[in-house]
Amino acid sequence: MDNSSLKELFAALRNSRPLIHHITNYVTVNDCANITLCIGASPVMADAIEEMEEMTSIAGALVLNIGTLNSRTVESMLLAGRVAREKDIPIILDPVGAGATSYRTKTAQTLIEELCPSVIKGNAGEISVLAGAGGVVKGVDSCDAADDLISVCKSLARETGAVVMATGKNDIATDGITSYSVSNGHELMDKVSGTGCMLSSVTGSFSAVASDLLTASVAAAAAFGIAGERAAADKSYGPYSFRTKLFDKVSSLTPEDLAAEAKVDRI
Repeated sequence: MDNSSLKELFAALRNSRPLIHHITNYVTVNDCANITLCIGASPVMADAIEEMEEMTSIAGALVLNIGTLNSRTVESMLLAGRVAREKDIPIILDPVGAGATSYRTKTAQTLIEELCPSVIKGNAGEISVLAGAGGVVKGVDSCDAADDLISVCKSLARETGAVVMATGKNDIATDGITSYSVSNGHELMDKVSGTGCMLSSVTGSFSAVASDLLTASVAAAAAFGIAGERAAADKSYGPYSFRTKLFDKVSSLTPEDLAAEAKVDRI
């Protein structure tokens, strides 16, 4: 992938400032809103079913996150997702904790089957579970994944028609045919609750202005990873000082920075 395409996409995001509709979990909702602002988009965090059709209709992308799962928000997700499909609005699904309980796994599967999300972004364990390739998830953390994660991601992408992104030491993004590895990031990102949720918001932001959602997913992983590298290098003494700097580094990142520092390899 030519890094100039990442630069152009990031510039388009910053110029257009799309509205990103989130139905997400209450543990990380504020962080997701702020990271959306920092990357250059505009967040709305609305889950009342009474306003789903109106709110989704004016959004550039829809981010669905099942981290704090309940039946009320699942109904809102289904309605918002149907509206998004009708209007060709990208849907990003973060199947948090899929594999930890049968309810989470079944809910993620239902959202995939009924909404045909544009991007499925999860950790290696979650993606492995959804692909039917094993995987162990404890709470919301990936404990184990399939041996050949690249093949698993490709299989899930072909089965669902979605771009699949599996996060880890190296993030994998694939549309089932073309696949990339993004090696930007820092180990402190695993020490802060919500970085996975925030990446979904960043992915939604890039997807709102992209014609190619594989490029959008790669751009999101690289941009967020670069910000993590910069935050760690800027006198971060532990997880919370790192967290604060992470927002600052995302906000100050430029399209030129993304093009220069993205570590993307075709696999």
